[in-house]
Amino acid sequence: NADVKITIDEACDLMDAVEESINGRDMGYPVAMITESSMPKNMQSRFLRNLNLSDEQVITTKDALALSSLWQLYAIDRPSLKEKPLIQTTPTDLQEDGDIFEWIKKRDRILYHPYETFANIVRFMRQSAMDPNVQSIKICLYRLGTDPSIFEALKAARMNGKSVSVLMELRAKFDEDRNIKWAKDLEAIGVHVVYGPVNLKVHSKLLQVVRLENGHLVTYTHLSSGNYNVSTAKQYGDISFLTVNKEIGEDVSELFNALTGYYGQRKYNHLLVAPATLKASLLKKIDAEIKCHESNGNGHIIMKANGLIDQDIIAALYKASNSGVKIDLNIRGLCCLRPGIPDVSKNIRVISIVDRFLEHSRIYYFHNNGKPEMYMGSSDMMPRNLLARIEVLFPVLDKDLMKSIKENILDIHFADNVKAKELKEDGTYVPVKKDGKALRSQQWFIEHNGCWQLK
Repeated sequence: NADVKITIDEACDLMDAVEESINGRDMGYPVAMITESSMPKNMQSRFLRNLNLSDEQVITTKDALALSSLWQLYAIDRPSLKEKPLIQTTPTDLQEDGDIFEWIKKRDRILYHPYETFANIVRFMRQSAMDPNVQSIKICLYRLGTDPSIFEALKAARMNGKSVSVLMELRAKFDEDRNIKWAKDLEAIGVHVVYGPVNLKVHSKLLQVVRLENGHLVTYTHLSSGNYNVSTAKQYGDISFLTVNKEIGEDVSELFNALTGYYGQRKYNHLLVAPATLKASLLKKIDAEIKCHESNGNGHIIMKANGLIDQDIIAALYKASNSGVKIDLNIRGLCCLRPGIPDVSKNIRVISIVDRFLEHSRIYYFHNNGKPEMYMGSSDMMPRNLLARIEVLFPVLDKDLMKSIKENILDIHFADNVKAKELKEDGTYVPVKKDGKALRSQQWFIEHNGCWQLK
């Protein structure tokens, strides 16, 4: 396990503890050894003896190992063998010289990365840093990466006299050293840097800008499934959400107060926050969909996430299936639910899409008898997300925007018959049957880039 183990006492600083734990990570005991089936037995025995492992801890495979070496093949200059470079776009009504504040104020907005460029979020931060009316900027940083664009925007904001607060999660696996460096650099320029609760990893993606307009403070809020990482935003499929909704702004402000001060039970108008309310809220919504179906016969739940492991969520989905609710799940990675089992999960369909870009967005949709609800955000349905992390799901309150996301993003994923694999009841994955015209969802998004934007 590569997660750092933190031991804290009253006299200990979190940053010091993380640094100490990183130094000891390479000293951990091995728990398993993966070998190619062609490895000679005497060589395997020597490794087992030197690593103090038993035969039961050996995993033998016919598949290739050290797949990261394939990047060397990809580096070969053969454009004809590669995908065409993605041309990222900006919404047509957000021109380069346009006022991004005015764009957000007109209505709730989304940007679907990487098809729409993450540079617009960096632009939002840069404009905030330079705007004399902006009073403060708060942001949660989990994996900042090596690109300095976000850091430079925060630095510019601080140099221009704005209040800048950063919650830096130091325990992002394999990014600990980099995050510690960013934290120290930010502190050096006068940014208020905090690290959140010691016993909970902060995985939520939050950015809030407070601006003085006509004598009143207006809160601009950005929430997302993706990190503020300029590099991975070119490879990950994530959805950014921007709003001036006052109640959502109050919720995010309240959460920042909790994370930068005493983390305790808080009340939120709209946000579902783990570990306080998120899991219980999802279970209630599944149960509500069961009741809707029993009364009206039109129950439908759609979920798109990276993982589904939590036993209580799985049990609730089984119960919904047995009640007749139609359930469509797009789970890219680990899924412990088994679909298609009579009297258990016959109304559940599970697909996984692995393609050119890493599917990373999370979307939760409940039909609710024709009054649908949709939530997006950072959380998967896994115990680590629901119980051991600060996660946020936020509602899509604009009904037209919700309809567009469902029809132009969610439904397209579930129509994929090129890259989608379907999970069977025995735990195996098989290619989705190609009924009708071939549809590769990610290619469809490229060809119809921006169709989810409201006119």
